Amino acid sequence: MKTNVTLRIDTELAHEAKVLAARLGTSLSRLMAEQLEVLTRRDREYKAAKRRALTRLETGFDLGWTPPASRGELYER
Repeated sequence: MKTNVTLRIDTELAHEAKVLAARLGTSLSRLMAEQLEVLTRRDREYKAAKRRALTRLETGFDLGWTPPASRGELYER
């Protein structure tokens, strides 16, 4: 389902956007819809990546390190 959206933008920007859309062989409406899709997809992908990164930080990484049994063992070479 599609919905109409009304925007208020500067006259010069509107003119330049119409020229750009015409040069790309599309309508201004389609050009704006595509750009909004790109922005919202990037935002969703960023949020997903952030969620994955935070999960990794919370669980941590197993580096195979075990603490030494004693202070002497720590300084043995």
